[in-house]
Amino acid sequence: MERSVILAAIRTRLEQALTMPAEPLVRFSVAGQTAGWVTRTRIDRLAQFPRLFVIDADGLRFAPAFNDVATRTDAMAEVADALASAGQLTAWRDERYAVRPDFDAPPWFYLERACARWFGIKTWAVHVNGIVHDEGAPQLWFARRSPQKSIDPDCFDTLVGGGIAECDQVAETMAREAWEEAGIPAALAHAAILASRVQVKHYAPDGLQREVIHVYDLALGRDFVPDNQDGEAVEHRRLSLDDAAALIAATGRRDTTTLDACMVTLDYLLRQRDWAMDGMTREELSMLCRRPID
Repeated sequence: MERSVILAAIRTRLEQALTMPAEPLVRFSVAGQTAGWVTRTRIDRLAQFPRLFVIDADGLRFAPAFNDVATRTDAMAEVADALASAGQLTAWRDERYAVRPDFDAPPWFYLERACARWFGIKTWAVHVNGIVHDEGAPQLWFARRSPQKSIDPDCFDTLVGGGIAECDQVAETMAREAWEEAGIPAALAHAAILASRVQVKHYAPDGLQREVIHVYDLALGRDFVPDNQDGEAVEHRRLSLDDAAALIAATGRRDTTTLDACMVTLDYLLRQRDWAMDGMTREELSMLCRRPID
C-alpha cells in the first residue's frame, strides 16, 4: 500500500476518534478550576449524592464541606463504590490517580483509576517505543493486549505503556512498566530517552479520556525478545516502519492498535525525517497528536 494512502487512513482514524460527542459535557470544577467533564446522563446519576455535590448552571462541584484533599477523596471513594456496585465502571484497578490541574501541582483529591474516564479527569501516562536498528533501518516492537483487559482487549499496543498512579514519577513508572510488560531490566530501561509528549482527548463508552502521554524511545538489540511478566500481553511483533504505519492505520479488524498506540507510533514516525512525507502532511498529523485537552 502506498505511504500516502496509509497516512490518509491514519488521519481519518484519528479525526474520527478525536471528535467529541454531540451531547454537551458538563464541567466538573474544583476550587474554580476544571477537574473533569461529565455527560448530562452521568450528572443525573450524581444528583443522587446531594450531600456530596452541588449541581447548578455552572456545572458540578463539591459541596462546601468537602474542601480539602482528605474529604474530597473520601467523597469520591463513596461514589466510586456506588458506581462499581451498579456496574457502571470498567474493571476495578485498586489503584488511584492524583487529580490535579498539572502534573507537578498539589492534588485536589485521589480517585480510583476505574473512575477516571467516567469523570473525564486529566491523567498522565508513559509509553515506550521499543526500537531495533536492523542494518540501519529502524523497526518497532508492539505488544498484543490480553483478551482479558477491560479496555482495548486483544488490540496491539506499544511495547510498554501504563498510567502514572498517585505519588509515582514519570521515570519511575516507565522503568516499572518496562519490566512488567516486556521484561526489560532497570539498567536498560533507564537508557530510554524522553523524546516527546502526546495529548489524547477521546470520548469512549466508558467516558472521556484526557491524557498526556510521556513518550520514551528505547534502543534495543536485535537479539532482544520481550518477555511479559504480568500477563497483560499475549503476543509481540517487530515491524518495519511501513508495516507499523499500516498497523496503526487499520480499523475494524483484530490486528489493529489502541488509539494511544496509534498516536504514539505516529509521533515516532513524524520524528523520523527520512520517513518521507510532505511538510503539510507532517504538520497536520503532528497537530492531531497534540490537540488541547483542557
